[in-house]
Amino acid sequence: MNLEIKEYYNNLAPSYDTNRFENSYGKFIDSQERLFLTNSLKNIKSNQILDLGCGTGRLLEFANYGVDFSTNMIAIAKSKFPNKEIVEGAVTSIPYTTNSFDYIFCFHVIMHLDYKTTTEFLSETYQKLAYNGRLIFDFPSKKRRELLNFKSENWHGANNFSLDEIKKLTKNNWNIKTKQGILFLPIQRFPVFLRPFMLKVDTFLCKTFLKEYASYIVIELQKK
Repeated sequence: MNLEIKEYYNNLAPSYDTNRFENSYGKFIDSQERLFLTNSLKNIKSNQILDLGCGTGRLLEFANYGVDFSTNMIAIAKSKFPNKEIVEGAVTSIPYTTNSFDYIFCFHVIMHLDYKTTTEFLSETYQKLAYNGRLIFDFPSKKRRELLNFKSENWHGANNFSLDEIKKLTKNNWNIKTKQGILFLPIQRFPVFLRPFMLKVDTFLCKTFLKEYASYIVIELQKK
């Protein structure tokens, strides 16, 4: 992982939760991601679930293990979940043995990587998942960015894919089980008091044929 990115998140760690997910915009995204995880994991009895890139532990209630590359983020996650195993590692170097997990989920990480690192991430998670294990991750939608002519200025959120590109990357080792958009409507342009009421509408649109025009796409893969 890029040392610049690691330093950025080490410095951001004390204010990360407030900065990113305690405002109405962040809560909107958080709600959609939690709903996706709830639906995916509701019938899973396994305890071998890893939150990869767990950060400060925002979604660690869904997992039994956490991995992150930021020591400061890990310290905060451990203070929230002292009984869970949270260790330092990277999406391309998960410090567990082959076939360790039945589920791995990874949110808001791939967006900061490049194509090569994304392929390494897919290879690494494949190795660490058991047979028929599932991988969930999100990425910025290329079609949305092309529509809006969005250009990233640096590494932050610079990585993006179309579903066709993800299909090509995963066709040999994975089956696609579920996919949907995250954040279709430009809710930042709506009054704050309206945003909670827009959640159901937005989530509905994110599951339709319009999903690739949402801001992000979240996908669930099954290891072949």
